[in-house]
Amino acid sequence: MYKQLQQRGMESPPTNISMLRKMKEDDLPIACLTAYDASFAQLVDMAGTDVVLVGDSLGMVVQGHDTTVPVTVDDIIYHTAMVARGLTHAFLMADMPFMSYTTPEQALDNAVRLMQEGGSMMVKLEGNEGQVTVVEYLAKHDIPVCAHLGLRPQSVHKIGGFKVQGRDNAIAKKMAQDAKTLQSAGADIILLECVPNEVGQNITKLVDVPVIGIGAGPHVDGQILVLYDVLGITQGRLPRFVKNFMDGAESPLAALGAYVNAVKTGAYPTKEHCFS
Repeated sequence: MYKQLQQRGMESPPTNISMLRKMKEDDLPIACLTAYDASFAQLVDMAGTDVVLVGDSLGMVVQGHDTTVPVTVDDIIYHTAMVARGLTHAFLMADMPFMSYTTPEQALDNAVRLMQEGGSMMVKLEGNEGQVTVVEYLAKHDIPVCAHLGLRPQSVHKIGGFKVQGRDNAIAKKMAQDAKTLQSAGADIILLECVPNEVGQNITKLVDVPVIGIGAGPHVDGQILVLYDVLGITQGRLPRFVKNFMDGAESPLAALGAYVNAVKTGAYPTKEHCFS
């Protein structure tokens, strides 16, 4: 009972939005990972991860689909509830899956479910200026929001595959403007996926909220990778930004700890993991 009051006295209290903002202000890198069940969530938490995302990437790495499109709200709630049981320190974020936020009202209904039934502390949605009204509506109802820019996997069929975004100057400028607009609408975090280093660095300087990157270069406020990629579970061709931290590690926990340490010290990502 009163778990939040008990946690205040912990040597390392649970991460929250205010702490993440302070980390950006103090130039302290934010380490993030995905997780999909309680056992791995516990290891991710023990490794010192700041933010855990229950991503719709589960559609590909857990369910075996080619894209994230088939993932449902019920799928995310199921996995988020499991992950929540394994966490003590990390801030928990959950994806809003494909077509689950087409209107502000639908978005609110599904975000409430992710928080009440799943235990998420924040929802993440893919979008650009077209999602401003949705972000404003969620923020108005005190729903923490992460806005996902750059490569948006839910739009893979529209954009024609998993491609680096923002190499064109006009698109890069539009992405930066979208980041500012979404921040003004109430987004608490910006996530950038598969963009050139310069784009990641520019947007990080442009906004006041933390910017988390996956394939967005070393100059963002934090890094996130898919858990199964970090542990060398994913087979076949891997994205450029992936690094297998299980290679040479004595245990999964050691590998996750090595990832967190690499992010915190700036050892990851290196040039080989970045786009230009």
